[in-house]
Amino acid sequence: MAIDICFYFQVHQPWRLRHYRFLEVGRSSVYFDEEKNAQILRKVADKCYLPMNNLLHELLTQYEGRFKVSFSISGTAIQQMESYAPDVLASFKRVFETGYAELLSETSHHSLAALYSPSEFKAQVALHRELATKHLIAPVPVFRNTELITSNQIASLVSEMGYQAMLMEGADHILRWRSPLFKYRMESAPSLVALLKNYRLSDDIAFRFSDRGWAQWPLTAEKFVSWVRMIDLENPVAARGGIPFLGLFMDYETFGEHQWASTGIFDFFRALPQRFFELRNSRFITPSEATTAALVDQNTESFLIDAPEPFSWADVERDLSAWRGNPIQDAALRAAYQIENSIRNKIKELDAETAADLLETWRRLQTSDHFYYMCTKYFADGDVHKYFNPFDSPYDAHIIYMNVIADLALRCSAQKQKIA
Repeated sequence: MAIDICFYFQVHQPWRLRHYRFLEVGRSSVYFDEEKNAQILRKVADKCYLPMNNLLHELLTQYEGRFKVSFSISGTAIQQMESYAPDVLASFKRVFETGYAELLSETSHHSLAALYSPSEFKAQVALHRELATKHLIAPVPVFRNTELITSNQIASLVSEMGYQAMLMEGADHILRWRSPLFKYRMESAPSLVALLKNYRLSDDIAFRFSDRGWAQWPLTAEKFVSWVRMIDLENPVAARGGIPFLGLFMDYETFGEHQWASTGIFDFFRALPQRFFELRNSRFITPSEATTAALVDQNTESFLIDAPEPFSWADVERDLSAWRGNPIQDAALRAAYQIENSIRNKIKELDAETAADLLETWRRLQTSDHFYYMCTKYFADGDVHKYFNPFDSPYDAHIIYMNVIADLALRCSAQKQKIA
């Protein structure tokens, strides 16, 4: 059999808000919890980023191009690493310097701007490129939107910006009868290659690895690769003369943070490349290489993905209900983007440094995590929404966020601007 294997890791940390009270509105413009942000980043760095980067560097160097990986690293994560953990930034740079890891493009602030402000979306993509190039490496022309949020409209925007491909969730309700092993194109942007996540195999690592109640526990590298080998037995791609694309997409924090070192996750990953090499004619591939190799006929209707409504990789629904859909989320999102014109008008009155501070503050408030903390779905996905949530409840998250937005609005309306 032959199969193209693509490992992609998401790295992101938000600027979390402190418990900003209503009585502070108009009196303080200190919104973010510096101590908590530093503490969490350092914790994740020690448990995940540093040990996993060291492991990846070892494997990438050992296999000299036979093994490859890809990343998206949000601008807010880069900012926090620069401030709180420069050793982590250096360790990521060391991974990229092997030449066998690539960085994808995205928004700088892990935002939902693609849904609400195309001009701000484009500005954040440009800012991410600037930050990534300065601190790590220039991103490749493959796009990954926040939480893999995709729609016809977003795909058109991404294509217009000159990107060749976009990572997406292999959501059943989008694919219907089709396989995530194909490389597709978007109906709204036929020149854009769609590289899909195989969520079943990805989630076996990301979510089920340490679940002792799972029928397949314990998961070994040998067992996992045996499942991949079975793809060939029921593979619709090979029947059409193509090579399957296996998108193994997951949060980087899977390694050491979501799945602790004591679960054996690092040993599992260390063993994976060699086990994959046992699959005849298989190879590890990066998203840009997969794009170049895509042999998809863009005029073939069955290979086009139609997504009139946005979909994502979040929760069991694979929709946007993690960030919007309940009244408090919708109110917060409206407030965040209704203030855009006021922000842009205000910065015209300010000196360059103060204007940059105001714009950066607004962008940090666009980060999708703020709205994720307001999610009221406490069923199958409840524990996920509580993870690294600095608030006691979704309603606390909403109240504090709206207090901050109220103060920001006052700053935009004030005749004289003073940053506390």
